[in-house]
Amino acid sequence: MDPLSDMVALLRPSAAVSKPISGKGRWAVHYDAHDAPGFTIILSGEAWLTVDGKEPLRLAEGDFLLLPTTPPFSLASGPHIAGTRVTPRDEAVRHGDPDGAPDFVALGGSFAFERVNAPLLLSLLPERIHIPASEGRSTRFGRLIDLLAEECATDYPGKALIIRRMLEALLVEALRWRSLGNEAVPASLLNGMQDPAIAQALQAIHADVRANWTVAELASVAGMSRSAFSARFGEVLGCAPIEYLLRWRMAIAKDALARGNKTLDRIAEEIGYGSASAFSTAFRKRLGCPPGKFARAAA
Repeated sequence: MDPLSDMVALLRPSAAVSKPISGKGRWAVHYDAHDAPGFTIILSGEAWLTVDGKEPLRLAEGDFLLLPTTPPFSLASGPHIAGTRVTPRDEAVRHGDPDGAPDFVALGGSFAFERVNAPLLLSLLPERIHIPASEGRSTRFGRLIDLLAEECATDYPGKALIIRRMLEALLVEALRWRSLGNEAVPASLLNGMQDPAIAQALQAIHADVRANWTVAELASVAGMSRSAFSARFGEVLGCAPIEYLLRWRMAIAKDALARGNKTLDRIAEEIGYGSASAFSTAFRKRLGCPPGKFARAAA
């Protein structure tokens, strides 16, 4: 599979919570950081999101926002409004004036990821993925948003299930959004997949994670000199090429150990180690515990 498909397969995302959020008049709320990727889809009206220490971001109808690691943030009817601290709830939320039709409606919530590899894989994503309606409206992403808004407005049987599945499809579409590589976001796997040369090297690693790759070989795949490739890879992904390979091998190993359906010899062979002993040594060095202990804790 390609790097994004590999990542999604290990994360096994699901829409854990989705709920309508509405508001009227002047309002502002503040949420503490929480251990779940958060999302918001603006169905009508607008709101302003402020992540601590950054300028407010205007969210308009049709916009999609994903925070892979959800930091403290405020959501408000306008910029620079002091927010009341609130606790996330798994139910519909109304802000501001409780009477009459709202002037702001959104679908918000969080995704659940496979916890064994979530920290590593989320570290390969940008801090924020914002897809404005102006960019996504005429694309498949925009059509998914429209279908989701339509489903939210109905009361058909199976509504909750359809919304969950649509949200999961929307997540994958957001992760592969074509314009992410042009944004001023931190180094990430998504940026790497937007860089033609680095993407070639990533494809090679994911196509054969067992290979004893060297920087020179990966640079050749990318069509670059060794030094230029190393510098570019680090700039785009935030780590060295061989470090990325080792991290990915350990991610695959952790997933297999958590599932408990493969022997150490089989795992070692699948990710490029000559023996279970060599794999165990490498695993202990990177994770601080032997594979058996990790598997028991994960179980």
